[in-house]
Amino acid sequence: MKITGVETKIVNAIHRNWIFVKVLTDQPGLYGWGEATLEWKTRAVVGAVEDLAAFVIGEDPRRIEHLVRKMQMHSFWPLGVIGLSAISGIEMALHDIAAKDLGVPVWRLLGGQSRDWVRVYTHFQRGKIGAQVDPKDIESYVAGVEATVAMGYRAVKLGVVPYTHYDAPIPEVKHVARLVERIRLAVGDEIDIMFDFHGRCSSISAAVAYIDAISPMRPLFVEEPIQPGDNEAMALVASKVQAPLATGERLFTPREFFDLAAHKAVSIVQPDLCHVGGFTMGKKIAAIAEIGHMGVAPHNPLGPISGAAALHFAVATPNFVIQEEARGLVDWYDEVVQHPIVLENGHWAVPTSPGLGVELDEVAAAKHPFEPEVIPAREALSADGAILNW
Repeated sequence: MKITGVETKIVNAIHRNWIFVKVLTDQPGLYGWGEATLEWKTRAVVGAVEDLAAFVIGEDPRRIEHLVRKMQMHSFWPLGVIGLSAISGIEMALHDIAAKDLGVPVWRLLGGQSRDWVRVYTHFQRGKIGAQVDPKDIESYVAGVEATVAMGYRAVKLGVVPYTHYDAPIPEVKHVARLVERIRLAVGDEIDIMFDFHGRCSSISAAVAYIDAISPMRPLFVEEPIQPGDNEAMALVASKVQAPLATGERLFTPREFFDLAAHKAVSIVQPDLCHVGGFTMGKKIAAIAEIGHMGVAPHNPLGPISGAAALHFAVATPNFVIQEEARGLVDWYDEVVQHPIVLENGHWAVPTSPGLGVELDEVAAAKHPFEPEVIPAREALSADGAILNW
């Protein structure tokens, strides 16, 4: 079996363009799908996929580890998140092909079934664009959280920390404390709540102030309280607070996660299969996390093929904790791709179809062609107009 071509299909999703990767083979009807979505870098990733295709065309698609190493090592230059996202899309498609060839779901290639269902969380109002509510409006925000839980979810992640800088103003901290207390009272103790700081705090002291305000409500984790990359600083934050910390959506290589594990900086790591190199590197990162006493909660606010990949990864990963999803992001999430994700009692069911179980409806996809993304990060300004972390 040989690879004959690598194609990209772009579907606009307002704040991002989904980048779907199709790997073709010389076997009639046998091809694979992957996803390489990277917010606000669409054309760069598509170009990287085109460049990397030269490394895999003519090769056996079932030699997955071999081809991943070829794309990485023969590229000479460190690839960074753009190149690794391109590899991820191709790599997922190779797993899709290999599993279809054997007539088994992808999770069987990843070590087999580790669990009977997959714990999942969503965002406020399932992440639906246009349904956001200002956290300053406590009544409306709490109502939105209750509505999200009523959709059938047992866990929700929220962004309640304001755009901040090196300090944590007392009124802002007190407001966050009041808001999260009301949320916990509204949903009860049976619903898991996570809080995403998005790395907005520019100092350890600011991060600690907001985490201390949230900790009494027993969050499952606090995500990215400071910018990623400084693991010594993250460990220092962890030593000063009571809530479990999580990070990893903006880390990309096993070496970065190894350093995170060595510092015992967080309880949860959040690799994104669309950015780290697909399943091949995702499994290595999960193994590093397990040795470092860390669970895995993969980052996944992207498209439906990414969601399918995350599902298979979760099924097969022993130290998996909970899976992010954003199926409500845009109305056409469930229209452009047939996918195996089934929500039952707040969990995802284990898929049984061969491969990833996904198929792009190219007619439906064509209704949402590439457009320049709406970039919400432009909102991240202080009162005096200084640029802040989004």
